[in-house]
Amino acid sequence: MALVATQLWSIEIKSLAQAVNEAGRQRMLTQRMLKDYAMIGIGNTFGDPKADLQKVVAMFEDHLQGLTAFATDPETKKSLEEQRRLWEPIKKMLEETPTQERAAELQGKLDALLKAADTTTKLFAKQTGKKSGKIINISGRQRMLSQRMANLYMLKVWGMNDPKFKEKMTAAMKLFSDSLDLLMKSDLNTPEINKLLSRVKKNFMFFQIMNKSQSKFIPSLIYKKSNEILKDMNTVTGLYAAQKVQ
Repeated sequence: MALVATQLWSIEIKSLAQAVNEAGRQRMLTQRMLKDYAMIGIGNTFGDPKADLQKVVAMFEDHLQGLTAFATDPETKKSLEEQRRLWEPIKKMLEETPTQERAAELQGKLDALLKAADTTTKLFAKQTGKKSGKIINISGRQRMLSQRMANLYMLKVWGMNDPKFKEKMTAAMKLFSDSLDLLMKSDLNTPEINKLLSRVKKNFMFFQIMNKSQSKFIPSLIYKKSNEILKDMNTVTGLYAAQKVQ
């Protein structure tokens, strides 16, 4: 049975703020795919990574179609075409049984797709001409970083010898920490946003402890904590996107 589900419709984007949110979500999905792929490779069934991967692949395709239908700016259209070009071979790789040998290649391809999705998000954010566009972009990026920190650790547990592991993990954690500090000081925050960001900060402390520890952490715990951060940052990003501010 093919992994990729057939999509008969795509998400309807109705505003630039929503476009920034959804384009930013694509960045997260690239890293979540790799996290699921590694969990399947390890043989860990916590959270049903096989089903999650199928759902995430369908979601990426769905959102790519929706964003492409919404985009009118030539530069943004071009960046979405680049995403499509990079996405097609990745889809095929994700239909195959995960192996360590292919994981490194997949990581490289997904990182290239992440970069392309980031370009698209910034182009949509720029078009909003609003301060909220920048905040939605930064908040949405936190979702991606939660999954990136998790997949880097999963690949290490799987036994992948990445010489740049420490460099990548340190960079992801620093960007997450710096961005969280910036978001917590934003004048766009509501009491609900502040409460959610405080909870994210507590969950992020787990990753900080994990990164300093010499002992190995259980993959299912990493999976759980990364999803808790993802859920809260997804809500925060949606709350920013819903604000009608300049």
